[in-house]
Amino acid sequence: MSFLFDGSIGFGVLAILIVALLFALGFEFVNGFHDTANAVATVIYTHSLTPTQAVVWSGCWNLLGVLGSTGAVAFAIVALLPVELILHVGTSAGYAMIFALLLSAIIWNLGTWYLGLPASSSHTLIGSIVGVGLTNSLINGGGFGEGVNWGKLEQTMLALLTSPLIGFVGAAALLLLAKALIRDPALYRAPEGKAPPPLWIRSLLVLTCTGVSFAHGSNDGQKGMGLIMLVLIAVVPASFALRLDVPAEHLPQIVASSRAAEPIFQAAAGGHRVDTAQQADQLISHYLTTGRYDADTMASLAFKNGRIASVLAGAKSIGELGPSPRSRLRRDVYLVDAGIAKLTRSGAIRGADAAALERLRADMLPLTDYIPPWVKIAVALALGLGTMVGWRRIVVTVGEKIGQSHLTYAQGASAELVTASTIGLADVIGAPVSTTHILASGIAGAMYANHSGLQRETLRNIVLAWVLTVPAAMLLGSVLFAGSLFVVLSFAG
Repeated sequence: MSFLFDGSIGFGVLAILIVALLFALGFEFVNGFHDTANAVATVIYTHSLTPTQAVVWSGCWNLLGVLGSTGAVAFAIVALLPVELILHVGTSAGYAMIFALLLSAIIWNLGTWYLGLPASSSHTLIGSIVGVGLTNSLINGGGFGEGVNWGKLEQTMLALLTSPLIGFVGAAALLLLAKALIRDPALYRAPEGKAPPPLWIRSLLVLTCTGVSFAHGSNDGQKGMGLIMLVLIAVVPASFALRLDVPAEHLPQIVASSRAAEPIFQAAAGGHRVDTAQQADQLISHYLTTGRYDADTMASLAFKNGRIASVLAGAKSIGELGPSPRSRLRRDVYLVDAGIAKLTRSGAIRGADAAALERLRADMLPLTDYIPPWVKIAVALALGLGTMVGWRRIVVTVGEKIGQSHLTYAQGASAELVTASTIGLADVIGAPVSTTHILASGIAGAMYANHSGLQRETLRNIVLAWVLTVPAAMLLGSVLFAGSLFVVLSFAG
């Protein structure tokens, strides 16, 4: 973090950076109220660990999960943001977007936490992103909705909607399987007083808590990481637009892949040419938000791909490039990567050509998709501190208010095993999912399978919070984006 002290940024920019980072870490701190509290709910409720032991243990495994994460989920979240604002993230509109996203997510998460409702930080953040995108399209006079990456949003919402169903069915099935295979009646009892369960059950519950904590860190923690990287790229592009320590020997590999892809783009362009970077930005952005492309779109990708090869062919390292070339190269890599992903996913490019373009994507991504270790550590600490402050409300809801009877050891273990497995799978494929939704659904599924009954009032409130989260966050994100833009422009003026 030497950029804070080397005099390369002025006081005003430094103030914006510090405030934005505090907002991003504040989002993860509040996220700890909801999501990490779910991870410790069963071990605290069953007295397998004391609250202090549970949150420290969970925090350590969250940290390990964050440190071991690939960053795929972080950049999947960033890909949902309006393309225009991503390209110009260092402008007034980019700053306004960042503050609006973070503040709206924090407000909604605090409200649902205060009511003890396990609402989803993922849904909150995505709703805010959609609200910002819609407002941005209106402010700029574009077609309504053209500021939203609808294709990426559809994939993300699919993961968020199906994962609770997996939690419900999976936990119910696992509980029934356990009843068939494990006959010890102690496993199917609810906690009595403050006595801990038998050692083997206690060990099982600590193990499932560990799994959920690690999986949560590896998936949910990445959302804050992605937002922090967005802040750093916007405010300190000289240090964070590209990964400065990419091995020098990797650059010729990118150039070779870029030149191998050149005839594919040129053939699809059919002789059409694009001569300016601004025109190429507009055409590719239009394709990414609408899914409609033509020969000019392919010519734009050819133009950007050619610039990438030209810049890297003459560079011995990324560090030797100046701040402006790094920012331009990041923009080019982002557009080519996103364009290729959409082309191959839609089937517009197939076979050997698609394989060649995917190789180019794989070679380029180390330039842009990276998370510094200090960012991971900061996010993990924010999650852990949030858990220590706000765990009690969510623990009571999970343990006593979903079913008509108290949570048994087997029900808690079943729900957490399925939650950890589902989140782990989502992390592998780079899909952001909600720990809250999966675990709460898993508890409900285990209660249902055990004929324990469900508390309709609590479930109604939880479902209502789930249903309202996206539209409420959209409204908050929209209003706060417009307000933040006004403040930032006024401050700049």
